[in-house]
Amino acid sequence: MRLRHIGFVFQFFNLIPALTVLENIELPLALAGVEKAERRRMALELLCYFDLESLGERSPESLSGGERQRVAVIRALTNNPEIILADEPASSLDDENSDLLTGLLSEINRERKVAIVISTTNLHEKLPTNRDYFLREGRLHIRSS
Repeated sequence: MRLRHIGFVFQFFNLIPALTVLENIELPLALAGVEKAERRRMALELLCYFDLESLGERSPESLSGGERQRVAVIRALTNNPEIILADEPASSLDDENSDLLTGLLSEINRERKVAIVISTTNLHEKLPTNRDYFLREGRLHIRSS
């Protein structure tokens, strides 16, 4: 279910250091049985779409935190999920990279029609959401605008 319908963005990137950025993005496609040439094409297409093709052959360890998180978001998109679950995606980013990430998630939601669920402990964080909910004392509440 997760491999085919859900993309996941981890709080601390979870990119595999022994793989290049391109190989990290290809990984979910490889697990889904997509042939090497096709998964390479798809991964390159995603990197180009988000104007990050220059990162493809780099090691994740050579990237900034913001670049790593954007690559993690792109990896979450590889199998065209219906929903992306993002666990504290901006918690380790500075304000500039947090804004870039927020813009990226908004673009994905708007242009690719992917539902995005973001968990955060920062109630004041600027989120790219249509609706905000929060848990308090075990109860779900809707945040009013």
